[in-house]
Amino acid sequence: MKFAKSTGILFLLIAVPILTFAQDWHVGAFAGISNYSGDLTEKRVDFKYTRPALGILVRRDINRYLTVRGSFTWGIVAGADSTNSSKELIARNLSFRSNVFEGALIGEFNFLDIDEKGFTPYIFAGVAGFGFDPMAKDQSGNWVRLRPLGTEGQGLPQYPTRLPYDLFSFSFPLGAGVKAILSDVWTLGFEIGARPTLTDYLDDVSTTYVDQNTLLAYRGQKAVDMAYRGDEVNSKLVPPGTYPADGTSRGTAKNKDWYVFSGFTITYRLGGGSGWGKQKNLRCPVFRP
Repeated sequence: MKFAKSTGILFLLIAVPILTFAQDWHVGAFAGISNYSGDLTEKRVDFKYTRPALGILVRRDINRYLTVRGSFTWGIVAGADSTNSSKELIARNLSFRSNVFEGALIGEFNFLDIDEKGFTPYIFAGVAGFGFDPMAKDQSGNWVRLRPLGTEGQGLPQYPTRLPYDLFSFSFPLGAGVKAILSDVWTLGFEIGARPTLTDYLDDVSTTYVDQNTLLAYRGQKAVDMAYRGDEVNSKLVPPGTYPADGTSRGTAKNKDWYVFSGFTITYRLGGGSGWGKQKNLRCPVFRP
């Protein structure tokens, strides 16, 4: 009996700090939308090409005001010249779509003690690595991967400074949101987070057109067809065009591409109860003479 009692006391002594520690951890999910900003958009973000985004996340409360989270998020980014108002962009007639798979480590700064107020606005910033693979539909309606075609002469000996771009890059999530406690264990949030990146090829567009005959000789007709789509224009504003001369601007490398994830988060607090509020109750009282 003594052994059982002692074992029970020992278990409680071990379990209390573990449960207290667990109360600072949250696991959850993200559901929202993704948007793109780059060479195929006139505005910073074109909401006509809003696509879905989903993710999972883990949060760790460092203290009342600082939270660190790790996340994995999938989204789709897309854009097309055909829906812009600029005649120059309509005449270029490029388009793309890409899945984005992002793994991120982010720090959140909470303006309020959520366990006392029940909610808090917050801002966040971090670093992420992401994979992408731009594609576009050809005239037959088939999806074609753009990177292997080298649409801007990547990998051709005539353009030695243009190397094939990586399908993995880094971005820097930054944004703001608000989260509120639904119960002792559930927290609901909403946030908007922009992702400036280190690549200008999220949309496969960055610099200039290369010589049509050179591209044809090394990469074939499909590369020529996907590098310039102006001959497919179907617009009252702009007539169909012809393949531009070597060196004609196709995009601009001045600004890198961005993507944006916006949506709701729902998290479950491990260990139950309120985190920092619970810890305050567990602290030993201070006796003063």
